[in-house]
Amino acid sequence: MTVLCMVRHGQTDWNAEGKLQGSTDIPLNSNGIKQAELCAAYLKQEEWDIIISSPLSRAKRTAEIIQNQVEVPLIVMEDFIERHFGKAEGMTPAERKEHFPDQQYTNMETVEELTTRLQHGLMKINRKYSNQKVLLVAHGAVIHAILAANALDAEPLNHIRLENACLNNMVFHEDKWSIKEYNIIDHLHESEEVK
Repeated sequence: MTVLCMVRHGQTDWNAEGKLQGSTDIPLNSNGIKQAELCAAYLKQEEWDIIISSPLSRAKRTAEIIQNQVEVPLIVMEDFIERHFGKAEGMTPAERKEHFPDQQYTNMETVEELTTRLQHGLMKINRKYSNQKVLLVAHGAVIHAILAANALDAEPLNHIRLENACLNNMVFHEDKWSIKEYNIIDHLHESEEVK
């Protein structure tokens, strides 16, 4: 059985301002660093085999902070970069509503393209790290799409906002991924704000 714990990166200034980041490379802010440290302290209580990260700096820095305490190899996989939101990146919710009331952002990666890319990445993980315990540090839209694609009933997931530095657990057993828990934030109680 392959165990996968998906960690959303810590907070950035754009997260705090409600701006859509997508594939724009925004670094962690001080609260995001603290959130990553709290993740690390929590995750080091278990044994892990590998940490995989998106190449974007907010995810990679979160992964590096976790690696400092978990002490397993860290690799970067392009498959798990955040969804590209095209012209809407950098916009606040009000700006997005004004410019794209139908939420169809110009030059946006489609849900189908995103899901195909992520499922391909999951196949790579399961092939290379079968029966191991894997930490995957990625992004809100990425994790949400993985959960939705592997849920028996995606409807409850459609309205969940995944918090920064939340944990989401899945296992690969009997030829399929199963969701165990999602949007876990109990480990963040010391963070100045959960956003």
